[in-house]
Amino acid sequence: MIIFRSIRLGTESPDWKFISLILISFPMRFDCWRFSGKRVEFVQLHEEIAMICKMKTFTAACLATMMAFGMANTVLAAGGSSGPAVKYAKQGQIGEVITNPYRIAPLTAIIRSGGYKLDNVKVRIVPKQNGSEIAYKVDRSEVLTHGGIPVFGLYPDYVNTVEVSYTRIDALGAKKDISETYKIYAPPVYTEGNGSVSQKSTMFDTEVVKMSEEFKDRLYLVNNLLVSPPKGSRVIWNNPAGGALEWCFYPQNAIIDASGEVRWYLMADPIYDMQSIYKGGVMMGFQQGKDGALTWGYGQRYVKYDIMGREIFNRVLPQGYADFSHSLDQAQNGNFLIRVASNDVKRADDRNVRSVRDLIVELSPDGRVLDEWRLWEILDPYRDIVIKSLDQGAVCLNIDASQAGKTLSAEDLANMDKTDNFGDITGVGVGRNWAHVNSVDYDPTDDSIIISSRHQSAIIKIGRDKEVKWILGAPDGWKDKWASKVLQPVDKDGKKIKCEAGTCENSSFDWTWTQHTAFRIDSKSDGRYVWLTAFDNGDGRGFEQPALAEMKYSRAVVYKVDQEKGTVEQVWEWGKEAGHAWYSPVTSLTQYEADKDSIMVYSATPQMELVGGKAVGAPSPYLQEFKWGATEPSVEIRINGSMGYQAMPFRVEQAFSHEKAK
Repeated sequence: MIIFRSIRLGTESPDWKFISLILISFPMRFDCWRFSGKRVEFVQLHEEIAMICKMKTFTAACLATMMAFGMANTVLAAGGSSGPAVKYAKQGQIGEVITNPYRIAPLTAIIRSGGYKLDNVKVRIVPKQNGSEIAYKVDRSEVLTHGGIPVFGLYPDYVNTVEVSYTRIDALGAKKDISETYKIYAPPVYTEGNGSVSQKSTMFDTEVVKMSEEFKDRLYLVNNLLVSPPKGSRVIWNNPAGGALEWCFYPQNAIIDASGEVRWYLMADPIYDMQSIYKGGVMMGFQQGKDGALTWGYGQRYVKYDIMGREIFNRVLPQGYADFSHSLDQAQNGNFLIRVASNDVKRADDRNVRSVRDLIVELSPDGRVLDEWRLWEILDPYRDIVIKSLDQGAVCLNIDASQAGKTLSAEDLANMDKTDNFGDITGVGVGRNWAHVNSVDYDPTDDSIIISSRHQSAIIKIGRDKEVKWILGAPDGWKDKWASKVLQPVDKDGKKIKCEAGTCENSSFDWTWTQHTAFRIDSKSDGRYVWLTAFDNGDGRGFEQPALAEMKYSRAVVYKVDQEKGTVEQVWEWGKEAGHAWYSPVTSLTQYEADKDSIMVYSATPQMELVGGKAVGAPSPYLQEFKWGATEPSVEIRINGSMGYQAMPFRVEQAFSHEKAK
């Protein structure tokens, strides 16, 4: 090993640019180098270089020879192992700005730390004129996770003004409080085209009809769909047959502010491919957890990402299950309750089939299967009183508008069960869509689940022992085993209300019909009383189709269940007064929001336009929020020309500051 030296005469420190040039030119030729006083020592194994360069000062000949040796294995570039020649454009006093850092959230960015420690971080996106402000604190864990300051809520196709403040801490521990402004352009929203006449733009259009002052800080996550894209729905399951693999819509998920502006959207393509069995499907079941991150599922996957787009996990369903849709609940016990289907069931007639939307699986945080609820073994898969009354042109999922107004008879159902027609079709028996469970919620007081079964028009509580605890639904059509579990309706004074044939006498009480989202109100419920919200879609109300389609209506409703007495009281409803214009035959949500003591309502498919059996126009959902007990909404936003599924508040502070979650 040879050591040769260079001393820069007439200076107190070496010429770092000169040293950098040497190291960039032949980084693989030096084993190491160091600076000591006025001397830079380069340790080199090649005696050929040392023979020329063994002198007090580098010469041109020395440099030329060293570069010649270095060029044999090194490509000159702007930077290298030494780094100083790499220059990024920086706007402020820390690092560079990286937009869309994780590829799936284009309206986000990270301002890199620049190598400093950062503390007391705050971010504000300056709103457009008359727009909505997004401002939030960022805790230390988020700064460390993202390597800088996470920026959320940029306006698309706009040069955003972003104000940040922070304490910068250098290598010697010196602290400096800094407030500065960045200019960050975010590109326009991108959405896949589906080739239909109903699609009019890249993202849905919004109209803010009403926004009360108390709700102007709201952000709403909108989970919508682009229906029937020709790229998808090309394959079905085999060995065994059945299931719902063909159900595959392109996602249209965004967060809007109180002014109706898109401030975040999911660029799905890096994680989604509708032409792939295991990467396609319908993105549904969004939920923001206590840690601020989002969970949801699609097709054969369930996933968790933070709002910046960072993957926490993206998993294929366990081997025994398939066809996620509708609901993924982050239970209070730390596990995930997911509505799936079985990929192989042996029927009583000895045929093997895939089930359809009738199985709940409980998964641990690391993805192990802990338990399952096989609903065809817990309930009666041949109860057909509801299915016979459904409008076959509005059966959720595989909507066939050519069957609008038509119903099925008992003979139709019996004949179907003799055939090999299995899959996502309305029918009875395992292997067909007899239950259509669209939500599952956990009750920690007795370790049970509450499900919404659309095709039974019933909200049902089931224990860990797989026994039915109670049924909130019309008593008609239940066999003895289940009839005794049906809750008795009462008025506010506890007086029984007489109900039969799907209707109740002298009362505004009503059951839910083909409902969605039966959610427990955790903050109001306890071991005896369960407060519930539900969206009563209203198809087949009273087990019949009305004389005119325009007579149909939907409701948002709140119930109070007394589990000791086996009774149910209807506490609040809204929707009758809005009439058929507010009627959503499928999808939708009603959910309590504790932070504002309010009821969030999303009527997701009103005014669905069907002509000649074909969908030629997308619905225009209503996003509303009501103060508890109110008869008029405090918030109303119309989302025009979009097939809705669900919508809910998104809490930005929860996403970037986790102290409260601990």
